[in-house]
Amino acid sequence: MDPSAGAGLLRDALALSELGCQPMAVSLAETLQNGLACARIEAPSLDPVQRVENLAPHLSGRWGVKLSLCALDAKDFRRLCATLRHLAPPVRIWDPILAPTAGVGLHDGGDLRRMAADLFPLGGWIVSPNRGEAAAFAGLPSEAIRAASAETLARPWLEAGAAAVWLKGGHAEGGQVEDLWITRAEVLPLGSAPRLPGERRGTGCLLSATWLGLRLLGWEGPDAAREAARRLRERWDRAFAPGGVGRPMFAPLTSAPCPAAEVR
Repeated sequence: MDPSAGAGLLRDALALSELGCQPMAVSLAETLQNGLACARIEAPSLDPVQRVENLAPHLSGRWGVKLSLCALDAKDFRRLCATLRHLAPPVRIWDPILAPTAGVGLHDGGDLRRMAADLFPLGGWIVSPNRGEAAAFAGLPSEAIRAASAETLARPWLEAGAAAVWLKGGHAEGGQVEDLWITRAEVLPLGSAPRLPGERRGTGCLLSATWLGLRLLGWEGPDAAREAARRLRERWDRAFAPGGVGRPMFAPLTSAPCPAAEVR
């Protein structure tokens, strides 16, 4: 939960709303965060498992779940996984976050592996790490990331039970960016594009939430990933920093940014 809406639940909700989907949000991590950095991360005060269970009457037909930054302890995370196995969302994606881009961190590779062991038995999970997150999951040292192949980075996720790995290419080197869709059967390139200048907050959130929305609209997994990346590039230049401070965030699609509207 990033209160500035640059990333996290609010960014996810905006992305899903723009696609005509109905977002419902349960916080798994509260942050003291703005466009400059994240200073603090804590577990939410209300039990998120009860909040998910309370939403159950609304969850029918074609619906899905995106799991992201999670500050729950191991016991509560297992409870959450048990609830998700019971509810069996038809579409599911995990965007595994080690830490916000700037500020304090939360997880390491061992944490992500323990989470995967509890989460993946449900089956059907798409996981969308960047190269750094995939390397941490694989237990690779930072100096080995550059030389690691896509298969090396994806294999531990697949062996842990992921249905597919959407390996995002933004953290790779070079002037071109290309995501890969990796399953046990194939490595599917999703198309190369020139690296865009500057940084934007919440790119991972926007990508994975857009993917979820497109899947709910009937797109297939790799096509939804390719389209999500295309849409991100298309709106790259429509970014702003509220108050002129911090890294730019993605602006709303339907109107000019108006931060005051967020508090009315």
